[in-house]
Amino acid sequence: MHHQHLHAAVLTPNGQWLVQHRAESPVRVLAGPTAMVELAAEIQHRIRTTRDRTR
Repeated sequence: MHHQHLHAAVLTPNGQWLVQHRAESPVRVLAGPTAMVELAAEIQHRIRTTRDRTR
């Protein structure tokens, strides 16, 4: 969250994750841990792609 890749992520009691990319963006509901790992992979891919373009 420090580098503005994700604004908020909250685990709900039923195992779903509520995530928000920016403060003004809509909240996404992720079904569980697998979906959260997929989101992390998307963010890592975005970071690496951006890094490669700036070099």
